[in-house]
Amino acid sequence: MKVKIYTTPTCGFCNAAKRLLTDNEIPFEEVDLRDPAERDRVQSEFDWPTVPIVFVEGELIGGYTELEAYGRRHGLESLR
Repeated sequence: MKVKIYTTPTCGFCNAAKRLLTDNEIPFEEVDLRDPAERDRVQSEFDWPTVPIVFVEGELIGGYTELEAYGRRHGLESLR
């Protein structure tokens, strides 16, 4: 899987990121950070303060805004 996304259920940017990937037929692995302790651990581990936390081919690219920018620069179809 080229894309891995860490999310929480009530996060609007998480839902927007998943919708962007789904609408562009990009498969992704989702990790639910519903547990606050796990969310804190992951955010600390990756030094990213918010969700979603998006990885492309194992590299942290950021959150929703960065995913959108990645799509503009590289084309999301490259992730299929």
